[in-house]
Amino acid sequence: MTVRPVTKPLGFRLSRSWVLALTAFLAGICVLPYLAVLIAAFAGSIETLTSLAETVLWRYSRDTLLLVVLVMFGTATIGVGTAWLVTMTRFRGRAWLEIALAVPLAFPAYVLAYAYTHILDHPGIVQSTLRDMMGWGPRDYWFPEIRSLGGAAAMLTLVLYPYVYLLARASFSAQSGSAFLAARVLGRSPLQACLSVSLPMARPAIAAGVLLVAMETIADYGTVAYFGVQTYSVGIYTSWFSMADRAAAAQLSLGLLAFALLLAFLERISRGNASYVDSQRKPPMERIQLGPRGQIAAWVLCALPVALGVIFPTLALFSMAIGSGQDLLSDRYLGFIRNSLTLAMVAALVTVGAAVVLGTFHRVVSTRLSALAIAFARIGYAVPGGVIAVGLLVPFAIFDNTLDAWMRATFDISTGLLFTGSIWLLVAAYMIRFLAAAIGAYEGGIAGVGLNIDAAARTLGAGVPRLIGRVHMPILRTSLLTAGLIVFVDVMKELPATLIMRPFNFDTLAVQAHRLASDERLNGAAVPSLVIAAIGLIPVILLCRRMSRGVA
Repeated sequence: MTVRPVTKPLGFRLSRSWVLALTAFLAGICVLPYLAVLIAAFAGSIETLTSLAETVLWRYSRDTLLLVVLVMFGTATIGVGTAWLVTMTRFRGRAWLEIALAVPLAFPAYVLAYAYTHILDHPGIVQSTLRDMMGWGPRDYWFPEIRSLGGAAAMLTLVLYPYVYLLARASFSAQSGSAFLAARVLGRSPLQACLSVSLPMARPAIAAGVLLVAMETIADYGTVAYFGVQTYSVGIYTSWFSMADRAAAAQLSLGLLAFALLLAFLERISRGNASYVDSQRKPPMERIQLGPRGQIAAWVLCALPVALGVIFPTLALFSMAIGSGQDLLSDRYLGFIRNSLTLAMVAALVTVGAAVVLGTFHRVVSTRLSALAIAFARIGYAVPGGVIAVGLLVPFAIFDNTLDAWMRATFDISTGLLFTGSIWLLVAAYMIRFLAAAIGAYEGGIAGVGLNIDAAARTLGAGVPRLIGRVHMPILRTSLLTAGLIVFVDVMKELPATLIMRPFNFDTLAVQAHRLASDERLNGAAVPSLVIAAIGLIPVILLCRRMSRGVA
């Protein structure tokens, strides 16, 4: 009896070649914006950049750096403090606040900016009430200016601190109680034991959260533009539209890209060095019972970010929307909703599909090429949407114009703009921007599938498509659904890339809210802002359900 050696089925080889080609295409799309920005920055004229350097470039650098520092400090203070209180102490309302502290993730920072401008600006309810009560005139008192760099930092802090809070909470929850108890036995107070033991152990997670906050801060456009803060994101948009200078926009994008990649590198280092404690084999942390005054202080400190980041803005937006006269069910608003949902759904499907392709190729082949493709795909989350938009528009605009000129000269036919200003190029920008989140969800779900299962499927003659459809997808269904939901909500909130790349007369809820707020029609901007926030609550609710079940 002759025993034939087991070899890889031909179908697997053929399907793997298709996956290889698709992976190379996706990796090329992901790296194209960065190469285009680099080439356009060095190939273009520096006349506008020189003019900017003499006038506002220093302000761009100063405001961007100062904004990042303020937001990092604010989110670290709130996130770590609240995470320690709800994880390490016991007080009334702790279980409710532990979940509520994650809810501000649903709100874009520019939505909070519109709400707090309505509340705190000169004609707002707070200052109007003060003037009526005290009989003051407009120049008889001083009040903090909400439309300032400090105001922008406060808005970004209120919506971004959950990044630090969630990671710090997970790290505190996973810590063993042995080291903390040893510090207490040696005479340390609970606060001293926290500072000397718990906090250093959670440092990698806190650093990763703070660096994620820094990435989101430099990517923000809606808040800083509305408050008049001159950051690099505003400079890129101004150079592209107001000055019509692509080279200057690319040069500013290159500077912001370098800063973003530095943050991404630092975040990767902090996450790579992180260590996790197996709390199942060690005694869990014993919660500290607070006294009556301590309980009141802890409750106030944890409830204040929720009130400022969720309750007050929501009430303000509802009051503004009621008096706006905007009809959410009108044909115009239904068109905004339809455009937003279409972009979000298509982008979510494309992004999740790309994550499956890249993740599967890296799992099946595991070469330097696959690792490089994954690395390129992860960079997008650290890069602002405005930079990706400029990096895609420059090469595709050149291609469209070159093709149109050649077709006119050769066949007397105008092809117009095939890619520039199309929905598919905008979807590509979304995919590049949010692909890292989808890859993270894929890797989290596939971690429970052993390689021996793949080997068994290959031995039975399954190619890559069948391996994905019959083996991986049933296991990954929940993870990929979560990834698609995250991308869906992020696309609904994304503003700079949509403003720069959207097709003509194709507006979304985010664009409509920005346009109305820019025209000082805040009541009208409240309506689309509420819809965006309501949709953003969906993944936050899922996250809160997991937290309520004790999932760290």
